[in-house]
Amino acid sequence: MLHIASHFVLPWLVALFFYKSRWRHATLIMIVTMVVDLDHLLADPIYDPERCSINFHPLHSTPAIGLYSLLFALAPLLGRIDGASNLRHTARTLHLIGLGLLIHMALDWSDCLL
Repeated sequence: MLHIASHFVLPWLVALFFYKSRWRHATLIMIVTMVVDLDHLLADPIYDPERCSINFHPLHSTPAIGLYSLLFALAPLLGRIDGASNLRHTARTLHLIGLGLLIHMALDWSDCLL
């Protein structure tokens, strides 16, 4: 139960600390990234408390985590293009999606250590 709660609490704390002026928006986007757990439906059994999600489920794989890292790191660079206000909004959203997914993966990875 603590693990599930941490998927809500940690994004909220990150948003409050790093995205003060738009913490509600940032929290919502990062929490929505929990849909990444839909790949658990492909496993048999769907839930196994002893199983490490990292590199077991497709959206929890090393290549997927690399993509999430790119979203987090490259999106702010895209937003710096002059005269592209729509791109800036999209870049901020992609950045938060990447951050939410990386937080999710870090929390799931921490379960693997225990």
